[in-house]
Amino acid sequence: MPRLYDLMLMLDPNAPEERQNEVIRNVESMIEADATLVGKHDWGVRRLAYEIDHRPDGAYHLFQFETDKNELLERLDHSLKIADGVLRFRTIRLKPGSPPPPTPRPEAPRPRERTQDARVAPRAAADSERPVEEPESKDAPAEAESESAAEDVESPADGS
Repeated sequence: MPRLYDLMLMLDPNAPEERQNEVIRNVESMIEADATLVGKHDWGVRRLAYEIDHRPDGAYHLFQFETDKNELLERLDHSLKIADGVLRFRTIRLKPGSPPPPTPRPEAPRPRERTQDARVAPRAAADSERPVEEPESKDAPAEAESESAAEDVESPADGS
Protein backbone atom coordinates (compact mmCIF):
# COMPACT_ATOMS: atom_id res chain seq x y z
CA MET A 1 0.00 0.00 0.00
CA PRO A 2 1.50 3.37 -0.99
CA ARG A 3 2.36 5.83 1.75
CA LEU A 4 2.08 9.62 1.59
CA TYR A 5 5.28 11.67 2.00
CA ASP A 6 6.19 15.35 2.21
CA LEU A 7 9.56 16.50 0.93
CA MET A 8 10.48 20.01 2.06
CA LEU A 9 13.36 21.38 0.04
CA MET A 10 15.25 24.54 0.99
CA LEU A 11 17.43 25.92 -1.80
CA ASP A 12 20.04 28.66 -1.80
CA PRO A 13 18.28 31.74 -3.23
CA ASN A 14 21.68 33.14 -4.30
CA ALA A 15 22.31 30.14 -6.57
CA PRO A 16 21.62 30.75 -10.26
CA GLU A 17 17.98 30.27 -11.15
CA GLU A 18 18.98 27.67 -13.73
CA ARG A 19 20.58 25.57 -10.98
CA GLN A 20 17.52 25.88 -8.73
CA ASN A 21 15.23 24.82 -11.59
CA GLU A 22 17.54 21.91 -12.41
CA VAL A 23 17.36 20.60 -8.82
CA ILE A 24 13.56 20.94 -8.83
CA ARG A 25 13.27 19.15 -12.21
CA ASN A 26 15.53 16.32 -11.01
CA VAL A 27 13.47 15.83 -7.84
CA GLU A 28 10.24 15.90 -9.85
CA SER A 29 11.49 13.38 -12.40
CA MET A 30 12.73 11.02 -9.67
CA ILE A 31 9.38 11.20 -7.89
CA GLU A 32 7.32 10.75 -11.07
CA ALA A 33 9.41 7.73 -12.13
CA ASP A 34 8.61 5.66 -9.03
CA ALA A 35 5.73 7.44 -7.30
CA THR A 36 2.63 9.54 -7.77
CA LEU A 37 3.20 13.27 -7.38
CA VAL A 38 0.24 14.52 -5.34
CA GLY A 39 1.21 18.16 -4.94
CA LYS A 40 3.95 20.66 -5.61
CA HIS A 41 4.08 23.98 -3.79
CA ASP A 42 6.54 26.82 -4.25
CA TRP A 43 6.63 28.78 -1.01
CA GLY A 44 9.12 31.32 -2.32
CA VAL A 45 12.08 32.93 -0.59
CA ARG A 46 11.62 33.26 3.15
CA ARG A 47 13.75 34.45 6.04
CA LEU A 48 15.42 31.64 7.99
CA ALA A 49 15.19 31.39 11.77
CA TYR A 50 18.98 31.23 11.82
CA GLU A 51 21.63 31.56 9.14
CA ILE A 52 22.75 28.45 7.27
CA ASP A 53 26.17 28.77 5.64
CA HIS A 54 26.00 32.55 6.25
CA ARG A 55 22.74 32.83 4.29
CA PRO A 56 19.77 34.54 5.94
CA ASP A 57 17.17 33.40 3.36
CA GLY A 58 16.06 30.16 1.75
CA ALA A 59 13.85 29.27 -1.24
CA TYR A 60 11.27 26.73 -0.02
CA HIS A 61 9.65 24.02 -2.18
CA LEU A 62 7.25 21.36 -0.92
CA PHE A 63 6.58 18.12 -2.79
CA GLN A 64 3.87 15.64 -1.77
CA PHE A 65 3.99 12.16 -3.22
CA GLU A 66 2.76 8.61 -2.65
CA THR A 67 5.06 5.63 -2.94
CA ASP A 68 5.67 2.21 -1.49
CA LYS A 69 9.30 2.04 -2.63
CA ASN A 70 12.01 2.78 -0.08
CA GLU A 71 14.56 2.88 -2.90
CA LEU A 72 13.06 6.16 -4.08
CA LEU A 73 13.53 7.69 -0.66
CA GLU A 74 17.14 6.52 -0.57
CA ARG A 75 17.84 7.91 -4.07
CA LEU A 76 16.25 11.26 -3.17
CA ASP A 77 18.27 11.40 0.02
CA HIS A 78 21.54 10.62 -1.76
CA SER A 79 21.00 13.01 -4.68
CA LEU A 80 19.94 15.93 -2.45
CA LYS A 81 22.92 15.44 -0.13
CA ILE A 82 25.39 15.89 -2.98
CA ALA A 83 23.46 18.51 -5.01
CA ASP A 84 24.85 22.03 -5.14
CA GLY A 85 22.50 24.76 -4.00
CA VAL A 86 20.52 22.63 -1.52
CA LEU A 87 20.69 24.15 1.96
CA ARG A 88 18.46 21.61 3.74
CA PHE A 89 15.80 19.02 2.97
CA ARG A 90 13.51 16.81 5.00
CA THR A 91 11.33 13.88 3.95
CA ILE A 92 8.46 13.05 6.29
CA ARG A 93 5.99 10.17 6.10
CA LEU A 94 2.47 11.43 6.77
CA LYS A 95 -0.22 9.55 8.61
CA PRO A 96 -3.29 8.55 6.59
CA GLY A 97 -5.92 11.27 6.70
CA SER A 98 -3.42 14.06 7.37
CA PRO A 99 -4.67 17.51 6.40
CA PRO A 100 -3.23 19.19 3.31
CA PRO A 101 -0.20 21.42 3.80
CA PRO A 102 -1.01 24.88 5.09
CA THR A 103 -0.58 27.86 2.85
CA PRO A 104 2.49 29.77 3.95
CA ARG A 105 1.82 32.77 6.13
CA PRO A 106 3.00 36.14 4.91
CA GLU A 107 6.44 36.87 6.19
CA ALA A 108 6.80 39.32 9.06
CA PRO A 109 8.54 42.55 8.13
CA ARG A 110 12.25 42.51 8.77
CA PRO A 111 13.48 44.64 11.62
CA ARG A 112 15.30 47.74 10.48
CA GLU A 113 19.03 47.61 10.68
CA ARG A 114 20.16 49.83 13.52
CA THR A 115 23.27 51.89 13.22
CA GLN A 116 25.54 52.87 16.07
CA ASP A 117 24.08 56.41 16.05
CA ALA A 118 20.54 55.02 16.28
CA ARG A 119 21.45 53.05 19.41
CA VAL A 120 23.07 56.03 21.11
CA ALA A 121 20.37 58.61 20.32
CA PRO A 122 17.51 57.04 22.36
CA ARG A 123 19.82 56.53 25.32
CA ALA A 124 20.95 60.17 25.22
CA ALA A 125 17.34 61.34 25.01
CA ALA A 126 16.39 59.18 27.99
CA ASP A 127 19.29 60.57 30.01
CA SER A 128 18.24 64.14 29.28
CA GLU A 129 14.70 63.45 30.56
CA ARG A 130 15.84 62.20 33.97
CA PRO A 131 15.33 64.67 36.81
CA VAL A 132 18.47 66.11 38.27
CA GLU A 133 19.05 64.80 41.78
CA GLU A 134 19.97 67.37 44.37
CA PRO A 135 22.88 66.57 46.66
CA GLU A 136 21.89 65.34 50.09
CA SER A 137 22.76 67.28 53.20
CA LYS A 138 26.01 66.52 54.98
CA ASP A 139 24.11 65.03 57.93
CA ALA A 140 22.46 62.29 55.86
CA PRO A 141 25.57 60.10 55.33
CA ALA A 142 26.48 60.30 59.02
CA GLU A 143 22.95 59.26 60.02
CA ALA A 144 23.04 56.30 57.65
CA GLU A 145 26.40 55.17 59.02
CA SER A 146 25.23 55.41 62.63
CA GLU A 147 22.06 53.41 61.87
CA SER A 148 24.02 50.59 60.24
CA ALA A 149 26.46 50.54 63.18
CA ALA A 150 23.56 50.31 65.63
CA GLU A 151 22.11 47.35 63.70
CA ASP A 152 25.44 45.52 63.91
CA VAL A 153 25.56 45.98 67.68
CA GLU A 154 21.97 44.86 68.27
CA SER A 155 22.13 41.70 66.14
CA PRO A 156 22.68 38.55 68.23
CA ALA A 157 25.73 36.39 67.58
CA ASP A 158 25.09 33.16 65.68
CA GLY A 159 27.60 31.18 67.74
CA SER A 160 25.29 30.51 70.75
